[in-house]
Amino acid sequence: MKIDFARLNHVLIPKTKEERDRWRSSRFGRVASRVGGIWWSLTEEGRMLAILALVVGAFGVDVRHTSVYVLFSLLAGIIIGSLAASRFLRIDHVHVAASAPRRVTVGEEVSFTVACKRVRGSDEEMPPLRVRGPFLPWDGVWTDTAQREVAPSEAGVAKAILKAKFVARGLHHLDPFTVSAVAPLGLACGPRLRTDATKVHVVPRIANVSRLPAVVATRHQPGGVALASKSGESMDLFGVRPYRPGDPVRDLHARSWARTGTPAVREYQQEYFTRVGVVLDTDVEDPDRLEAAIELAAGVIAHLSRGEALVDVIVVGDRVHEMLLGRSLGYLDQALELLATVERGPKLRAVDLLRRIDAHLAKLSTVFVITTAHDTERNLLVRSIENRGAVCSSITVDESLAKAIRKGEPVAW
Repeated sequence: MKIDFARLNHVLIPKTKEERDRWRSSRFGRVASRVGGIWWSLTEEGRMLAILALVVGAFGVDVRHTSVYVLFSLLAGIIIGSLAASRFLRIDHVHVAASAPRRVTVGEEVSFTVACKRVRGSDEEMPPLRVRGPFLPWDGVWTDTAQREVAPSEAGVAKAILKAKFVARGLHHLDPFTVSAVAPLGLACGPRLRTDATKVHVVPRIANVSRLPAVVATRHQPGGVALASKSGESMDLFGVRPYRPGDPVRDLHARSWARTGTPAVREYQQEYFTRVGVVLDTDVEDPDRLEAAIELAAGVIAHLSRGEALVDVIVVGDRVHEMLLGRSLGYLDQALELLATVERGPKLRAVDLLRRIDAHLAKLSTVFVITTAHDTERNLLVRSIENRGAVCSSITVDESLAKAIRKGEPVAW
């Protein structure tokens, strides 16, 4: 069994933002924050000098036989003086804010932008500012090595970009970024301003699905599907509405126009749709195969969203999520955010799962089932879906397919 040392290094660190806030508000957390505040008030250069001072101090313990203690006193005096001076470097006249993309793919670099602006009405000058990012979770690492000190423009605006990378899926709640002025000699920072907390969805990669079984089955949808784009098939009259520039002239309704004196057009609604369900089996111990199955599900949904089918239901483990993606309805990003939080599920039981999705099968024309093993329960699930009138196509993510997906090779269902 492979040991994840990165996760073990963070085993004592609260995982969620709520847990971290609860720890900070505890008695021990408040004491630790005050003691650690001195260390965090130092810049990176100040910390290196502080460590050097401790090493020099260790060699200067014997004050009767060496004069190294003089150097230690000098270094300690510089550090203490910088910390004392930094207390007066308040920047209350500065407003700070952090922004980041809503979502990023696993393993890709994400940029966080920290903007600093002089508060309107203030005439105080902005000093050079030191921008610091929060402590990242176990799966994150800062990738930029540039100095995070920014100089404001004449207009009192400064901006810093910090880049990071995450190697695990999930919704990441990051602690605030901090901005502070730098004391002379650059060894300590003044009182810090904090931005709001930042939230980033780390979504799975999308598997390269090159081909799916032909989805030709359609089912009658009484009343159609509201707001769905037309696909060129025969339409049923939905009603009459006022004319809008760009409407086809052939759809003008002469009787309504004559009766009301306002141009009106016929509005049509398609009654037959190809509505698809995607079932993702999460009952697997191997994390690599689970990740491959999730990426394959994302690839299937992305492939379907480019066509005329409607992705109606996404079943993850034993949870059913109603979504309407495709044909100008919904967005692929919604499905990716859902898949970002998937974890290993309970043992698959076909009877219980069928009971949950039975109400949806009446309107689904096709169901794609992504499994992680061959056994009686999974075969029963596929046969039961077919017996309810839907076309069911299944694929098993074994070790060879999982390797192909992780390498980005094309997958033909």
